[in-house]
Formats: sequence, structure tokens, C-alpha cells
Amino acid sequence: MFSDKDSFKQAYLTKLIEGDGITPEDASLWDKFSALVILLKDQMSQYRANNRNSMSPGKQVYYFSMEFLIGKLLHNYLVNFQIEDLVREGLSELNINLDDLLEQEADPGLGNGGLGRLAACFLDSMAFLGIEGHGNGIRYEYGLFEQKIVGGNQVEVADSWLKNGYPWEMRKPNKAIIVKFKGNIRTAQTNGRITFYHENYESVLAVPYDVPIVSYNNPLYINNLRLWRAETTCGELDLACFNRGEFNRATSYKSEVESISYILYPDDSSRAGRELRLKQEYFSVAAGLGSIVRSYKKKNELGSLHDFSRRVSVHINDTHPVLCIPELMRILIDEEGMGWDEAWNITVNTLSFTNHTIMPEAMEKWSIDLVKSLLPRIYLIIEEIDRRFKEDLTRRFLDDEEVIRNTQILKDGYVWMANLAIIGSSSVNGVAKLHTEILKKEVFKDFYRIFGYKFNNKTNGINHRRFLLAANPKLSNLITEGIGPIWKEDAGELKKLHVFKDDSSFLEQLAIVKYENKCRLAEKVKAKQGIILDPLSIFDVQVKRIHAYKRQLLNVLKIMHLYNQALKDPGSLTGSQTFIFGGKAAPGYHYAKTVIKLIHALSQKIEHDPQVNQKLKVVFIENFNVTQAEFIYPAANISEQISTASKEASGTGNMKFMMNGALTLGTLDGANVEINDAVGDDNSFIFGLTAEQVLNFNRHGGYTPWDEYHANSDVQKCVDQLSSEFFDNMGEEFRVLYDSLMIYNDEFFVLKDFCPYIQMYEKLQKLYLNQEKWNRISLVNIAESGIFSSDRTIREYADRIWKSKYRTINKPTS
Repeated sequence: MFSDKDSFKQAYLTKLIEGDGITPEDASLWDKFSALVILLKDQMSQYRANNRNSMSPGKQVYYFSMEFLIGKLLHNYLVNFQIEDLVREGLSELNINLDDLLEQEADPGLGNGGLGRLAACFLDSMAFLGIEGHGNGIRYEYGLFEQKIVGGNQVEVADSWLKNGYPWEMRKPNKAIIVKFKGNIRTAQTNGRITFYHENYESVLAVPYDVPIVSYNNPLYINNLRLWRAETTCGELDLACFNRGEFNRATSYKSEVESISYILYPDDSSRAGRELRLKQEYFSVAAGLGSIVRSYKKKNELGSLHDFSRRVSVHINDTHPVLCIPELMRILIDEEGMGWDEAWNITVNTLSFTNHTIMPEAMEKWSIDLVKSLLPRIYLIIEEIDRRFKEDLTRRFLDDEEVIRNTQILKDGYVWMANLAIIGSSSVNGVAKLHTEILKKEVFKDFYRIFGYKFNNKTNGINHRRFLLAANPKLSNLITEGIGPIWKEDAGELKKLHVFKDDSSFLEQLAIVKYENKCRLAEKVKAKQGIILDPLSIFDVQVKRIHAYKRQLLNVLKIMHLYNQALKDPGSLTGSQTFIFGGKAAPGYHYAKTVIKLIHALSQKIEHDPQVNQKLKVVFIENFNVTQAEFIYPAANISEQISTASKEASGTGNMKFMMNGALTLGTLDGANVEINDAVGDDNSFIFGLTAEQVLNFNRHGGYTPWDEYHANSDVQKCVDQLSSEFFDNMGEEFRVLYDSLMIYNDEFFVLKDFCPYIQMYEKLQKLYLNQEKWNRISLVNIAESGIFSSDRTIREYADRIWKSKYRTINKPTS
């Protein structure tokens, strides 16, 4: 990209001066950051232009998702281009600190958690593997929210990540798409067939903003994340209204339209909120497919879509983009003049679907009345898909009314989006082996009887270059010294680390790296919260969305138990222990917010108790995001993966912790099962009910939390403390948590798993005292983590779902 340090400095200074005509001495940190980003973007554009004709076009893959949690890009791209040291030294000679510039970049507010981070990892791996794979989503003006903790309470403030602009993006108004809402449908007979005309609709302009997705160590492969912004089609405001003094009316339409791309997951407790969410989903789908079809017709001489599914794959990430199915049908029938059967064949063979949930209450559904009024033509197509499917199904399962009912798209006044996704896609995959089996045997068992050939598993993966190479440079350097650099491109090479299992020198270096990463995190916590952490203590970490099934409450009860034990017997604590939490609660989720309050109340109680505050620490890290994660994963000793078995589809945090050498303390849920298979029972720490046991309790009953409560005095004490005066000045604050356990039958088996959880944690406590053994297990986890690289996952998608080609890694021969 740059031949040497001097050529970089010259190019950078030129770009800085070009921008606003300022010198480095007069430029702000933001100016300097923006100039560096724009310089890199220009270099990428040159690569694209110079190599456009040298690469034969492959099958185009489009990944549709409501979330793309891409995190900060600058450092990651410097690593990918392998110029971080050159740039750092060049800037230093200009009296500019690269770290100061990296601090200027905001985390893009384009996602919430695992769903969005998975999508980002997949885009990274597609670029690395040379797959022409592009993202399609919404350019949210504001992220979900920025989490502030005030008095122990979560407070949501607007995540205005775009307040200074976003220099990575490129607005392309010439590629805008018109999206139509509401109105009415008129039909007419044209040449012997029914033609549909959408009239009196409300139009919204979808304007694309493109963000480059850069490959590691191969600048030829640069893909695209296209994000859509909603704008009016008729100018900035109604000037006539404004001039009449009707200021609110003049600007209200503009605000209403732009609200479509304002915020991720608007509150859907009102009809207006539900309408806005559905608008977002269709807006993203219609803009994306409109753009894809237009590009396809431009590149293909005949402009025909008859071979569309052979050259294009569209992947639906969870149910939010399922309207791709009726929208593609609409384009093929209404705009391309195809018959139903041909359009349906193309649609099914183009689209594939990943399901990300198990819990029925998380399955998306929309009121028929809402879909009918907001998307009249789309509703007619869904209705016809449902009619034809039922007709065919009735012929095949004539005597099985339950199968027919369970697989309907339209029932009980709703459009069931997962049902539509399964019927209208060529492939349906789960995201971990256990998850996929539950989908086949439980959640979608009737669909599996009908479409068994569609169902398959693609265990999630993470971008190991992001979460190990870039996020943990000290560990990365140690690995490279040990086994060479090929692991950066082929994570399977990490298995070679097994040769160091009995190398005390290497294990000691591994421990030093972990200690230094813990110091780095401790410094951040001290600067932000004033809490002093001991890097020699065991760092026990649970960072993820706050939810009842993820069981942060179980973790807190464990810490309460340790605190109770320490008060009774100060010698019961073996070494000091630090418990780190992070994650957001949905704004309307009272239970989850109360858990956050409980964590802070316990933290305060321990911090102010001189009997234990040198041995126990509890920290909640505010506003957990990708940037925070890149500091936390490398510092963790214990990875808390304690969801109720059968409830977590996969998880990806478990993989990031493992790859950075943390030991998994978890249930046999999601990808924990495969982590345990990879490292063996001696190198992971599994406890609690199995998925089968949980499902049996759910089917047949037989679990009573009062039995657990009365059978164990430790359980009883911790539960009672939720509703007593144990937490000063909290009153009935935590009664909702007590009730969830004792009154509402402990839906997620917190008390059932409490004792085995404590026993396994105590085993880890003792193990931590034997550092050589601990480090050996840590090394095994790193060595076996390569299977969880998203490169492996994407190869499986490419081979078995998208039927697209990818590049292979040429390993040097020994």
C-alpha cells in the first residue's frame, strides 16, 4: 500500500492539507483521524480500479441483516494491510500519536449483540476468502442506546455515533431506490394475465451509504457493506406550508420518513412503534433487493433474471429480513412479468435462512392488519404463498391437521415470519449442533418432516484476526514466535501450540501475557470507575446481553454465597477474586434492569466491607461494545457461559474467550457443547442440567424451586437476601427477582443448577492456585479454538448453501 515510511508521510500530509487546507500543527485530532481514514479509502479505491478487470466475477452473495456490529475499523484495517508499525512510526515523526487517532473513532451504532457481531465477522471472512459477499442493512442515525449507569440504574441516552460524521462511508445518491408503503392495489387483465398496480402509495427514498470491508493480507479483496438511509422523495420540506407559518406541518413529513432509519429496534409496545419496526424491515429489504436486481440487469447483457439464482445468493440473517421472499416475488412477477411458478423457483433457490433462536416467544410475527395496511401488495403475495403451500400440504398430509396448522404462515391473526422463511428458502440452518437438533426435533419438527432436506447446521464462528491478532497483540506475537505466522490466515494452525503443553518456559510467557492484559483492563476500570482491581486475582467474566435465560442472576447468587461464606469463615476464600459483568438490558425489560441494579448493589456492599474488599471485587463495565470487548476478552481467566441448557442458540462470546485463553465455566448449551468436545472434559468446566433434562421438565413438569430452597441452607440464605434488608436502603427493589425464582417457578432453573455451579466454581478456584496446570489448560483452549474461526463457517456456507467459490490458503511445504 505504501512502499516505505516516507511515502506514507508524504501521502498523509498531502491528504491532510487537501481536506481543509490545514497543517498538522493546526489540525484537530479529528482532522488527523479523518485524513488517515480518507487516505486509506483512496488507496483501496485505487486497488479496486487497477484490478477490476483482472478478477473474474464470481457468484454474488448478499447478507441481509438488521444488525452489523462492525466496531471501530481503523486499527483493524491497519492490521489487515500489515502497515500498523509503518503508520505508527510515520505519524510519530510528524508528532502524531496513532493511539490518539484511534480514540477518535466511534463504535458504529449498527447493532446490539451477537447477531450483529456475527454478521460483521462473516463479512470479514467473506472478504478474506475472496467471496464477493456484501452486507445489506440500515444506516441507523442512532444506535440502540448508549448505556449510562446512574446510582446503579441503567439509563439510556441517545447513541449519537454520527455526530462528527463517519469518514469510512461513501454516500451514493445516484444509486437510490424508491420504496413504497401503504396505498391500494388495482388489478387488470393484460394479455390474458392479471397485472397488479400499486397506487396512491407513500414513497420513501432509500439512499445507500457504502462502507468498505477489507480482506486480511490481500488488498484485491475489498467487499462492501451497504447501509440505507431513509429520505423524502420531494425535497427537504414543504415550502408552501412553511411560508404559511405551518412550521410543524412543513417538517413533520420529513421527520416521519427519516425516522425509519433513526434507531435500531424502536420500542414496539405501541401500534406506531410496531409499524415503524415493520417499515424498517421492509425498507431494508426493498432497497437491498431493488439495488441487487438493478445491478444484475446492468451487468447481464440480456437484462433477464431467468438465471438470477445461479449468479446471486441472498442470505437472511434471522427473521428480520424475511420479507425478502415476497419482495423478490413481487419484483419477478410485477416488474419482470414472470409467472408464479418460475418466480417461486427463482426465489426459493436464491434465498437461504439462518434461524438464531429457540424460544417461541422470540419468534417474530406481525399483525395481519398491520401488514395488509402498510404493505398491501406484499400481503397479497404472502397470502398466495400460504394458500398454495396449504393446498399442497393438504394433499400430502391429508389426515394430519396439526402439521397443517403448525406450518401455516397466516394464523391467529398474524403473519408468522419463521414459517414464511422456511417455506420460501432453499436452506434453513441452525448455528450450533445442539441448536440445530432442537430446531429439527422440537421447534420446527413439523417443517422438518416436510422439508428435511433443507435443514442443516452451520456452527457460528468469529473473526480470529479481529479478536486475537488485533485485540491481543502480545498473545499473537507469542503464538507467532512459537508456530510461525500461518495461523493468521489459517486458524487451524493453532493446533500446533499443543507441542508447548509441557514447555514451562512457554507456559510462563503465556501467564505473563495474561497478566499484562489484566493490568491493561485494570487501568481502564480505575480510570473510569475508580475501582482498583488486583491483576493477580482471578478475573471471572460474564459480558453479554442481560436476559433471564443467560442467568446473570445465577452468577450474582454465587458471589453472594461467597460473600456469606467469607463473613462466616474468612479463610474460605482462596486467593482474591474479581467478578466482571457487562451488557445492556432492553429499555422496557424491568427484570434485566433489576439484575443490573443488583450487581451494583452487591458491588457497593462488598467494596464498603473491609472484611472482604481485599479478596472480592464486583465490577460492571458500562456500555459494553466491540471496543470494550477487545480489552475484556484478552484479560479474562474464566468465561461465564451459564445460560439454561437448550436456550442459547450458539453464543460467540464463548469462542472469543476461549481463543484468548480463558477457561469455560458453562452449561452444555449452544456452542459450549462443541467447545467441550474440542478441548475435552478435563479442559472445560461443565455443570448443570442438560438440554434434554430441561426440555423434559418443560414438557412434563416435575420441578419445584421450593424443593431446592428447603434442601440447601446456602440456597435459602441467598434467595432470602433478595427480599430482606441485606442490601441497605433497597426496600422491595429486588422482589421481582425473588418472585421469578419462588413464585413463578424459576423458569430458567437457577436454583436447580445453583449447587453444581458452586461446586464447579470451587474446583476452578483451587485449580487457579496451580498456575502451571491452569496455563496448560489455557493453552489447550487456544490451540483448539481454530475450529471456531468464521473462515471455517463461511467455507461451509459457501460449499453447502451459497454454492460459491472461495480461495484456499497455500501453506508452505515442510
